[in-house]
This record gives sequence, structure tokens and C-alpha cells, in this order.
Amino acid sequence: MPRTPRKTAKASDAPPEAAAGEAQVTGATEGTTAGAAQAQPGGTSPDASLDRVLDAALMHVPFDGWSETSLRAAIADSGVEPALARALLPRGAVDLAMAWHRRGDAHMVARLRAEDLSQRRMRDRIAAAVRYRLEAVEDKEAARRSATLFALPIHAGDGARLIWGTADLIWTTLGDRSEDINWYTKRSILSGVYSSTVLYWLGDTSPGDADTWGFLDRRIDGVMQFEKVKATLGRNPLVRTVFAGPLWLAGRIRAPAADTGADLPGRWRSGD
Repeated sequence: MPRTPRKTAKASDAPPEAAAGEAQVTGATEGTTAGAAQAQPGGTSPDASLDRVLDAALMHVPFDGWSETSLRAAIADSGVEPALARALLPRGAVDLAMAWHRRGDAHMVARLRAEDLSQRRMRDRIAAAVRYRLEAVEDKEAARRSATLFALPIHAGDGARLIWGTADLIWTTLGDRSEDINWYTKRSILSGVYSSTVLYWLGDTSPGDADTWGFLDRRIDGVMQFEKVKATLGRNPLVRTVFAGPLWLAGRIRAPAADTGADLPGRWRSGD
């Protein structure tokens, strides 16, 4: 007995109410992507929206810290759509604090590029960069609250990443072209200098933070002394013989490839 062909349902066969409901779901799905880019009147860019939330948050952070309370108040004060703000800051207040830190980094880089430091020694350029970074902070209490947030174990990794990023920006902006293990040692040492200077600066009450700049100079002087000792040991034949294995291994370490992002680990040198 021949089979009766199955009738395929079409959109036109559906009742008007079902068709309308399907159209609403489809429109909502398609509008998600477009709405993310144009959630604000006039199609305000995500970066501009984030800046508005951040500016509004700085009024609340000295009182409530980098917290959910501050974030909610900032979203309300900024006029940014809550859905867009949450999309830009998926982890909430910690992402807001990280955005604030990176804004300070951007101000530091802009100032470094505007200043003529070509006639200064490298140690003086480094000192100037750290100073510019701290002077980019308009409210020291916001920095204290940030230090408190990133001292928490759950956010310590984010804090370390931010400090490393600042050190990397300083060296990169100043023209560092290291391709070997020095890429890591320079940033590691500068991260220590920067973080210790920040902690000193947070408690500094001297006029113009003069004590902080003196502390910074002493830390950099200590680093320079260490570099001199390291260079002397590097020329010692006995040291090079005893540590031949570790030195060979260190010589194979390379800086992250430029196209993989600065937050990825190093790579082995191929072809040796």
C-alpha cells in the first residue's frame, strides 16, 4: 500500500499568534548582537561606555571600595545600560578595578611618549616612568582600595598580572628589544621595584611625595649594583664552567613571540 507523503509544516501554516511569537524570538536573538554595539543612544562605543562607568565609580570607591555596591551605583550614575555594563565587566568590580589600573598605564605611556628622555640614562628613564605611573593616580584612596582588593588570595593572580603588565609597558615604551631571558629578568626586577614603591607611596605623607621619589631612587640604585655584580660574575671563567648547564638552558629561553600576546610564556629557540 503506497505511503501517504508527509506534509511539511510551513511558517504560513502556523496560527497568527504562533507566527508572531516566533518573530519576536527571532528578532530578540538577532537583536542581541546589534544591541550590544548600539545599546547606548547614538551608538556609543563600548570603550566610551566603560569610561563613563569608571568615572562614575571613582566617586564611590573611596567609600565603598572596588565592590559590587560601587559598581551598581556607578552604573546608575553613568546612565550606561546595565546589560552593557555587565557585558563589559563580566566579573564585576574586579574587572572595573583592572580597567582603572590599565587606564593609569595608558596615561603613563602617553606621557613617556610626549617627554624627551633621550638624553637621560636608562636608570633615570625607568625612575621617570615609575614616577609618571604613580602621578597618573588622582586619588590615592582609590589606589589603597585597589591594593586591598588585589591582596585577597582570590584576586592575587590578577594583581600580579597587572604589575607585570605595567613593567612590560615601561620597558617596551622605553625601547627594550630583549629576545632572551633578559626579557623576563628585566620585567621581574622592575615589577619588584614598582610594587615596593607603590606600597611606600601609599603611606607617604611628605610634601609632593618627596620621600617616595627618594625611596624609588634607592631601589633602582640597588638594582644597578646587582647588575654590576652579575656582569662581573658572568665574565668569571670559573663561574661559567661551574654553571655551564644552567647557562646553556637559560640561553635557550626566548621572549614571547610578538603574535601570541605578551601574557604567554616564553618559547624554545628552534634549530639549535
